Amino acid sequence: MALRTAITTGQYRPGDHLGEVELAAGLSISRGTVREALRHLQQEGLVVAGSRGMLRVRSLTPTEVQELFQVREALEGLAVTQIIASPGKETAVASLREALDRLGEASGDFSAQVEADLAFHFRLCELSGNSMLMQTWRHLEGPTRVVVMSAAGERRKVSMSAAHHLPIVDAIERGNADEAMRVLHEHMASAIAKLKAAPDGPDAADDAHPRNEAG
Repeated sequence: MALRTAITTGQYRPGDHLGEVELAAGLSISRGTVREALRHLQQEGLVVAGSRGMLRVRSLTPTEVQELFQVREALEGLAVTQIIASPGKETAVASLREALDRLGEASGDFSAQVEADLAFHFRLCELSGNSMLMQTWRHLEGPTRVVVMSAAGERRKVSMSAAHHLPIVDAIERGNADEAMRVLHEHMASAIAKLKAAPDGPDAADDAHPRNEAG
């Protein structure tokens, strides 16, 4: 979906207005396609209606950012315990190490790092074998991507390096659920602290970037 990609990669930023005519022209797609895409994006929680009914890219408050990562921590913590209890743990660890390698290869490219980071965390959930867990995590992927991609300055220094993820995999390999959960908690707490650091939360990034009044 072209519009979803434009939002999650930061082409349209939190708070940007989304007008059908301008979007159709800018993305070279029909207005009907835009309308359907906007409907789906509202269901995903990436697009919301403003006070006058005009659609805009959703902005998460600092509280919502905290809640987002707390829910992710709960989901991924469950995934960790299920992987450790699984007879396929050894295979899962090998798969996670491959995801770590891709994360290391993305170093220095912020957009690529975001993609590799999210791929690692989804792989963690996928390896749990819990389909409902995976579906729930997928619902949080879009908002996570928007929050991270729209971050500016110091707030972009979220712990996405392979080195920050390695202790999680090592703890899983040792079968130490408590240690894996502790590292995961620190990882999420660090992300929350950095992404909430600006006085006005994620929207503060807009100060340095004029909003795209597409409507």
